[in-house]
Amino acid sequence: MAENRDIAKSIIDAVGGQENILSAAHCATRLRIMVKDKEKIDNERVEEIEKVKGAFFNSGQFQIILGTGTVNKIYEEVTKLGINSSTKGEQAEEAAKSGSRFQRAIRTFGDVFVPIIPALVATGLFMGLRGLVMQEEILRLFGMTPGDISENFLLFTQILTDTAFIFLPALVAWSTFRVFGGSPIIGLVLGLMLVSPALPNAWGVAGGEVEPLMFMGFIPVVGYQGSVLPAFIAGIVGAKLEKQIRKRVPDAFDLIITPFLTLLIMIFLALFVIGPVFHMVEEYILAGTIAVLEWPFGISGLLIGGLNQIIVVSGVHHVFNMLEISLLESLGYNQYNAIVTCAVAAQGGAALAVGLKTKTKKLKALALPSSLSAFLGITEPAIFGVNLRYGKPFIMGLIGGGVGGFFASIFGLKATGMAITVIPGTLLYLNGQILLYLLVNIIAIATAFVLTWMFGFSDEMLKEQQQ
Repeated sequence: MAENRDIAKSIIDAVGGQENILSAAHCATRLRIMVKDKEKIDNERVEEIEKVKGAFFNSGQFQIILGTGTVNKIYEEVTKLGINSSTKGEQAEEAAKSGSRFQRAIRTFGDVFVPIIPALVATGLFMGLRGLVMQEEILRLFGMTPGDISENFLLFTQILTDTAFIFLPALVAWSTFRVFGGSPIIGLVLGLMLVSPALPNAWGVAGGEVEPLMFMGFIPVVGYQGSVLPAFIAGIVGAKLEKQIRKRVPDAFDLIITPFLTLLIMIFLALFVIGPVFHMVEEYILAGTIAVLEWPFGISGLLIGGLNQIIVVSGVHHVFNMLEISLLESLGYNQYNAIVTCAVAAQGGAALAVGLKTKTKKLKALALPSSLSAFLGITEPAIFGVNLRYGKPFIMGLIGGGVGGFFASIFGLKATGMAITVIPGTLLYLNGQILLYLLVNIIAIATAFVLTWMFGFSDEMLKEQQQ
């Protein structure tokens, strides 16, 4: 087995040598290299290097899939060999200058919402655990009924499950200011202003218990608890406004004038213009999303489950983060997750079939760990390292995802959170749906596995591709 230092040297040589590398960074699974000349990269040579599970050029970076743990060790050796290191954020800034306007917009969208997801993942898990302990069957094991649960305990669980959504505009505005070059703390304060207790509570207004404040006789003003789009747009406008004000204010007065004017102008815009307009837009988007997810006969599950991993490959899947957040905030559950988890599981099933069927040791050593990674919710090693490389396994995985998504839609599965899938995703279905959740995942995996085994891969196909 090659040493990590030798692997690092091989990678550097295969991407055009040290003189072709601007910088290197890494994420959880991938080594990310910024190069001067993309044409000097020998992609096939890179993919033949030991421990490499796949490689592709995306978002202005050459990304080499190495897997969790391994990537940290290889990255350390790469930097020891004289390659400039950079943070993922610094590389993202450089990469943001490349690609079409649409690609840059999608990357920016992801940069805003991805940092918020861990808080929402934790909230979803709390919801799932509360759903589990509140089930009559579980309480009966301890000789209790729902009526025996104390009000203080219920209040404690509400703190765990409601806080992130009550203050969601603050999280969104903070992250948006950060991405668009404003002061994150000003974004945070602006977001908190949108959910100020002085404003009529959005959920109270929606339930008819509270009346909105009316300005100039026709502008309704409410709090924006749980709202996403108004805070996102206000964050963009606010960050740009802050930068313009800072350019025009003398340095001696910057600390006082810039935040004062930014917050003063933005709270008026947010409450009287941006909020009412984009809250209405958000409601239309949410209504359209729910309508699609409720298409009859499992059509939505079939389409979304079948197409999801194509969207992931294209890199525009982060646009759906906002929709999932809106579903959770509005409905208290997320039926999109159950469909997507089938798409993820199916790619793992296809990679598993390749790993078990092939007699090639290197491919077996690549495919089997990649399938496990997919079953833990990370499909990149399976997709880029195995399924897409050989073509048909990826297609069989898409079919498996569609079949699993069809049943997830038919069964009406509803997650209590977002962002985690397959095995970790079981924690989002402790609301009495865990057996059905396991069933749709097994269907997706089995469909992709059988189709790949029978029609999608053989060592003969592998030899033909290599000729």
